[in-house]
Amino acid sequence: MLKAHDLKPSEGAKRARKRVGRGTAGKGGKTAGRGTKGQHARNTVPVGFEGGQMPLIQRIPKAKGFNNPFRIEYQGINLDVLDACGLDEISPESLYAKSLVHKGALIKVLGRGEISRAVTVKAHAFSKSAEGAITSAGGTVEILSKPHGDRRPPAQGSAHTNR
Repeated sequence: MLKAHDLKPSEGAKRARKRVGRGTAGKGGKTAGRGTKGQHARNTVPVGFEGGQMPLIQRIPKAKGFNNPFRIEYQGINLDVLDACGLDEISPESLYAKSLVHKGALIKVLGRGEISRAVTVKAHAFSKSAEGAITSAGGTVEILSKPHGDRRPPAQGSAHTNR
C-alpha cells in the first residue's frame, strides 16, 4: 500500500536550483547573471520603479470597488406618496408635473404605506408588495417599456469609469 511518506517526484522531474554568485569557476559566477556595473547589478532598484515615469501603482485611482456603467437607476416612489398626490391616473409625466420625480427618470413604485382608492399607475417597475396593494385596492398597474428597450443601457461615464 502506498503511503504519504513514500511519495516522491518521478525521476528527472525536479532539478536543483541554479546557484549563482559562487565564484568564477562555477556556472553563473562573478556577475551572477546581472551583467556589469550599473543600478541593476547593485540591487538598488525599488520595487515598482519605472525609470522616473509615474509608476502604475500611483497612476491608478485609490477608490475601491466597481462602478457598473450599465446599472439601471430607478427613482423610487412609495404608495403613501401616490395616495397623497390625489391623482387617479399616475404616470411619470404627472409625477414630474407635481415635482415628485426628476425629469426623464425611470420610476419604480415601492410598497411603503397604503393606497386607499383605485388608481391606474404607469411606471417602469413595481415591487411585489406595491403591485399587490394597488390591485387589491381595485387599481391597475401598467409597466412601461424602458427607453433602451430589452438591451442593456448605454454605458455612463468616461473610458476610465472602472479603472
